[in-house]
Amino acid sequence: MRRGAAAVVVVVLVLVLAGGCGWPRDTGSTLADVRAGVLRVGLSESPPWTWAPDRGEPQGAEVWLVQRLAQRLGARIEWYPGAESTLMPALKDRVLDLVIGGLDATSPWLEQASLTRPYVTTKTVIAAPPGVPVPDDLAGTRVAVSAGTAEVAALAAEDAVVVSVPEVTGAEGLPVVIGEWRLSELGFESSGHELSTQDHVWAVSPGENGWQVEVEHFLLDLSADDVNGLLRRAEESR
Repeated sequence: MRRGAAAVVVVVLVLVLAGGCGWPRDTGSTLADVRAGVLRVGLSESPPWTWAPDRGEPQGAEVWLVQRLAQRLGARIEWYPGAESTLMPALKDRVLDLVIGGLDATSPWLEQASLTRPYVTTKTVIAAPPGVPVPDDLAGTRVAVSAGTAEVAALAAEDAVVVSVPEVTGAEGLPVVIGEWRLSELGFESSGHELSTQDHVWAVSPGENGWQVEVEHFLLDLSADDVNGLLRRAEESR
């Protein structure tokens, strides 16, 4: 290599390394602002992950996780319940720092938010109490499911007889649609029929890399057993 060319290569490498010391840079200062400050959290209702009672503090598995995160950062939480369609634009504009609510990795809000890596995968299954059989073919089988959920349509697509109930309690005497985390609570066995699988994420402001890394480290330190335990606690407290 010619001496002049070698010098150019060295200069380029120095510039790249010097410029990369702080890369990727945050577009704002969310992490610094939240530490020992205020954590502004948008909450979309999605029991048992999140819900906002008429009185008192929000509740749910992810609410309790946010409380842990805030304690770790020495932050005070301000809650902002609302629909995803209003929370996500506020997140993009940095009016909020975080949005939770049982969000899935396939969330349609990628243009307005950055999603964390999935921190837990949950399954919705058909389960039954001891002695209640569930056939391989669900056609004509009566199955209880919480009214107004996506699983109602999933059952109908299997030609099952949908029995809509306000809330699945385990006392229906039928096969039921439940989150897999409830199997031990109810003493039911999974039938092997899975209606859905979800990879759960949180949403943060786009470009806030340091903040996103902090949130992801917190989430990825969680175990599936820890999250499932919070989901069972949330089911019991509703």
